[in-house]
Amino acid sequence: MISLRPLLVGIPLLALASCAPDGPEPAAVATTEITSTLLLDAAERTVLDQIVGYPTTGDAQVTAAIIEIPPGVETGWHFHEVPLVAHVLAGTLTVTYDTESGEVEKVYEAGDTLIEAIGTHHDGRNDGDETVRLIAVYIGADGSANTVKL
Repeated sequence: MISLRPLLVGIPLLALASCAPDGPEPAAVATTEITSTLLLDAAERTVLDQIVGYPTTGDAQVTAAIIEIPPGVETGWHFHEVPLVAHVLAGTLTVTYDTESGEVEKVYEAGDTLIEAIGTHHDGRNDGDETVRLIAVYIGADGSANTVKL
């Protein structure tokens, strides 16, 4: 049989707690646990379904940057010679790709993670009211340009 005693004792304590005088919020309890949020796993294709290939022009070189695009601003047409993993931290980014079958438009929002197209001309723009912030990790090699402006 289930005892109701803990419930009967707990309800008055909750009532007393809700009547406590207003005051500062209790300090947040610090945690000692490490968490990991998987952003991308086993992705072998870009946003345009290209197979990811690593440059072989020289020694491996990994570059990471936070990119910010204010409202109403475009990146300008460009392409990447190397694989680029991007994670959108804030805002909404609209990218137009110039593919062999015509222009393709894709929209990336905060929380999206992608492998950007390689060797394909594209232009990103911020049509929203919030600055787009993204972290970009270029997986390149000495002698290969991360980004080539057109």
